[in-house]
Amino acid sequence: MKKRTKIIILSVMVLLLGVTGYLNVALNKSLTNNAQETTTTTSNYFASYRADRESSRERVMAYYQAIVDSSASTTEEVSNAKASMLDLVSQIEKELYVEGLIKGIGFDDCVMTFTPSNINVVVKSSGLNETEVAQIVTILQEQLSASLENIKIMPIA
Repeated sequence: MKKRTKIIILSVMVLLLGVTGYLNVALNKSLTNNAQETTTTTSNYFASYRADRESSRERVMAYYQAIVDSSASTTEEVSNAKASMLDLVSQIEKELYVEGLIKGIGFDDCVMTFTPSNINVVVKSSGLNETEVAQIVTILQEQLSASLENIKIMPIA
């Protein structure tokens, strides 16, 4: 083999080694950023959900208040709007209370919504064992008179 061929082969190998090192650093940095984004996304889920829920409720309350304040509203419409406002306030209080109880048994965060037919709870956890599920179900049954088939519990890591 000629000296020139050896130099070309050696140069290409050094170049490939440099490209491999660069790609290794770039991919590791990307994987680290993705892991941080997953943690941030989970934390942001709870904050974002609460902000969306509060914003939605503020719009609904403003709508009910507009009905109450409107001179065009009938007595029945005003009465229904006031009753709906009280129901919404009651629901907000129940959700906050139940979320506090669930956090009190050891979960970092949770959000809960309920309708007359369904209760949904999302807890910050990598997984739930039977004891944790039983504790959450007990809280929901005691505080909301919920039946087991209407309860949905979802962990989010």
